[in-house]
Amino acid sequence: MKRYLLLAYCLIATFLLPASAQDCAGFTLKEGSGFEMDNFDAKGKSVGKIVYKVAKVSKDGAFTVFNIDMESFNNKGQSQLKNSYEMKCDGNVMVMDASALVSQEQMKSFQGMDMKFTYDNIEYPSKYSVGDKWKDASVKGEGKSTAMPVTFNMAIRNRTVTAQEKLTVPAGTFDAYKINADMNVQMVMGFPIKVDMQTISYRTPGVIWDLKTETYRKGKLMGYSELTKIY
Repeated sequence: MKRYLLLAYCLIATFLLPASAQDCAGFTLKEGSGFEMDNFDAKGKSVGKIVYKVAKVSKDGAFTVFNIDMESFNNKGQSQLKNSYEMKCDGNVMVMDASALVSQEQMKSFQGMDMKFTYDNIEYPSKYSVGDKWKDASVKGEGKSTAMPVTFNMAIRNRTVTAQEKLTVPAGTFDAYKINADMNVQMVMGFPIKVDMQTISYRTPGVIWDLKTETYRKGKLMGYSELTKIY
């Protein structure tokens, strides 16, 4: 369960910046920029942080492409997970590569299983309105372990902007929008493992990353993260 919760933290805390300062969807993005999210358990105790950094910025036709490095640390400062992923912006929508939902360490656990993945990427519009419904996102994988079939499915559904409110986090005070979503993780390798979670994210136009995220299971708060630093 701790692994799924860590995955949720890494997943829900999202976005970043690019190089020779480029403007995209109202954001000025610069290579080498980054941000940090601090993670807490349900009682408010620190359990670590996630550090994001823009490694590279490039152009691909009408898209600005950002390569982002992510590293998760526990509350003792020890590295727990690393991942790299890609984001694209066409001026109206920011698209995050859904392969970011599966860490490099998790991919290693599938070695020898001949896993093949398909993705529905995560989209964030440049403008928000209460009542908006955003596109679902997913990762689907199929393979084999010896003669046994293996499937891995992760989905984020029912992404809805439900409210607008002032929100204060360590990084500042923002006019934020509240986005509710359902997240489901299923893996079958001989026997099924299924985890259902609900997430609440707070975002604001002009800031590419989440301001705050909360993760629930069966209506119970499991943990949350807050934006603490922008650099």
